[in-house]
Amino acid sequence: MMRYGFTTGSCAAAASKAAIYMLLSGCEKNRITIDTPKGIPYEAEILDIKRSCDEVSCAVKKDGGDDPDVTSGLLIYSSVKIDKSSEGKVIIEGGEGVGKVTKPGLDQKVGEYAINSVPRLMIEKEVREICDLFDMNDSVKVTISVSGGEEIAQKTFNPKLGIEGGISIIGTGGIVEPMSTQALLDTIKIELRQRKETGFDYVAISPGNYGIDFMKNSYGYDLDKSVKCSNFIGCTIDMACELGFKEVLYVGHIGKLIKVAGGIMNTHSKEADCRMEITSALAIKHDVETELIKQVLECVTMEEACKILKQSDKFEIIMKEAAEKVRKNLISRSGGKLDVGCIMFSKELGELAKSDNSERLIRKLINEKNNID
Repeated sequence: MMRYGFTTGSCAAAASKAAIYMLLSGCEKNRITIDTPKGIPYEAEILDIKRSCDEVSCAVKKDGGDDPDVTSGLLIYSSVKIDKSSEGKVIIEGGEGVGKVTKPGLDQKVGEYAINSVPRLMIEKEVREICDLFDMNDSVKVTISVSGGEEIAQKTFNPKLGIEGGISIIGTGGIVEPMSTQALLDTIKIELRQRKETGFDYVAISPGNYGIDFMKNSYGYDLDKSVKCSNFIGCTIDMACELGFKEVLYVGHIGKLIKVAGGIMNTHSKEADCRMEITSALAIKHDVETELIKQVLECVTMEEACKILKQSDKFEIIMKEAAEKVRKNLISRSGGKLDVGCIMFSKELGELAKSDNSERLIRKLINEKNNID
């Protein structure tokens, strides 16, 4: 079994909790435990402690587990001090080695430090917990920094995405799940086989948690019996055919699905990234204004591209065609053995489009869930 690790967000939260504890208690803390959003506790060793009467700084070493993570081994620092000018706030800023956002469409606004929303919530939660413990109501200023972060960021996609000056503090679940290709493919096949052996010849597939959250919020359906395929769209279709499935509902974020609309069957950015080119080609086909197409080509995220295209009255027809292209390409990958439905969504705009047959597949899945309940 491969060993999971912990995100930069978990490291920052643990360091922040230890730092505020040492500042308020006056005692040194060499280990600290936090709860990750995944529900897995993280007991972190606290390193490089620096204490004064009004500020404490300490670090946690990033451990990516068995995932090939370029940030593993970096020291994630948190420095905390009391801000008596206000009450009850946790003010989170970035320092050396933490990147700043320079392009729109990312988790944080342009000009903000690239400390994503979930890590910010984690840091605030852990700091507030200690403040409550010591009945301290003043605000706390937390500064996250990363030793060597600017250099390591050059080995990531941050510069391309428009994050400059360092790495991002990220992580939605708080843990790093190993991304061994064979281990992931084996897991996907096991989940498909379990589904088939339960007696079903249809299955819902989603790249990850965004699809699951979308289905819960939009259709009231818990994709707890879906199969997570990560970036391995084509391989998952191959396995579904091999195991004898007849129908697949593929639910995914536009950022991955637009690649499949262009025939890309492994959606990892290292394999291929023609998102803006594929989107622009569809926009050209439907006579979208040239100026909007030029703006799309400059985008770094599909969320941003969709907002731009939404200014055109052709937005819905472009999204609909993209969804139908996904369906057609996946059916083609299956050699015609599968009927494939597609639902495509955006985090900010919600459902963008679905293929004509997707409603029937959704009803089958919901009825199945209701019958079991």
